[in-house]
Amino acid sequence: MKAQHSISEALTMPPRVDKQSFRDAMSTLAAAVNVVTTDGPGGRAGFTATAVCSVCDEPPTLLVCLNRGTSVYDVFSRNDALCVNTLTDAQSDLSNLFGGKSSMDERFAAATWEQSVTGAPVLEGALVSFDCTISKRVNVGTHDILFCEVAGVCQRQDSGSLVYFDRGYHHLKALSDSVGQRINQAGH
Repeated sequence: MKAQHSISEALTMPPRVDKQSFRDAMSTLAAAVNVVTTDGPGGRAGFTATAVCSVCDEPPTLLVCLNRGTSVYDVFSRNDALCVNTLTDAQSDLSNLFGGKSSMDERFAAATWEQSVTGAPVLEGALVSFDCTISKRVNVGTHDILFCEVAGVCQRQDSGSLVYFDRGYHHLKALSDSVGQRINQAGH
């Protein structure tokens, strides 16, 4: 009877998705490219991330996924603030630098930074920067999910966005105001 129970369970259990199939499927999801930075008792650090999204608008909250195996994990685990700096279409070199093996000094020397309300480094010239305090940390698999309450926002209006899709960078430009006005005048 025990063998029948195991066969029955095997027939009703969905197949497990392997790591490479999951990664291949995820490569079809376009995502904004961000440099996530922190500074505080644990030190200053930053990394490139696409695993960032909104959670809610009351209170304004983002989530950021952080791999516990990265070199920046210990710094982020000791700090209670971070800044999500969404890159413009002209900042792919900065994404590569923060996503590589370079030192923190090299990473931060490649751009101009301001200090935010929370103390996290804000990238001058970012498309948008979300200055946040980390309100909750959840451990899932190999990552920590950081729930980040937004304390301040700094946004530019004159740049396109850097997007990662199909394992490469792509550049998105916003419609100009004149194009938007023509569409509105045409009744669309």
